[in-house]
Amino acid sequence: MSDLLSDPTSASFSLAEIGRLSPAALAYLGDAIYELHVRRQQLFPPTRPELYHRQVVRRVRGSAQARLLLALLPYLSPEEREIVRWGRNGCGRPPRHLPLADYQNASGLETILGYLYLTDPERLRHILALTDVLAKTIGEGEG
Repeated sequence: MSDLLSDPTSASFSLAEIGRLSPAALAYLGDAIYELHVRRQQLFPPTRPELYHRQVVRRVRGSAQARLLLALLPYLSPEEREIVRWGRNGCGRPPRHLPLADYQNASGLETILGYLYLTDPERLRHILALTDVLAKTIGEGEG
């Protein structure tokens, strides 16, 4: 397995380089990180691929991410909340099936995850663990 997945700092960028990234670029990265995290969480107990897929989609869809962000906000630092705000405001147009507010909140979540992946892997691990607890609390991923 690539060191990039086990050690995000192996592909390090300067803060100046990260600062030049758009919120959409960080959200693009954060989306992949969150989906990979959720896929890994769903591996046990072993099941059929189509069930894995349904369980993952339930957690990574935009409406679920939007609710998750609202539950996560009290645990974020002021600086992290600013990154979320930046991501919400820079998200572009939502898909037709998703209300604008949900799309903005989901984009904010993905932006902070992408940012932390590049800047603070330990904090990212903490936030991802917290998302697992919060997802159960708000009922995401069940059913």
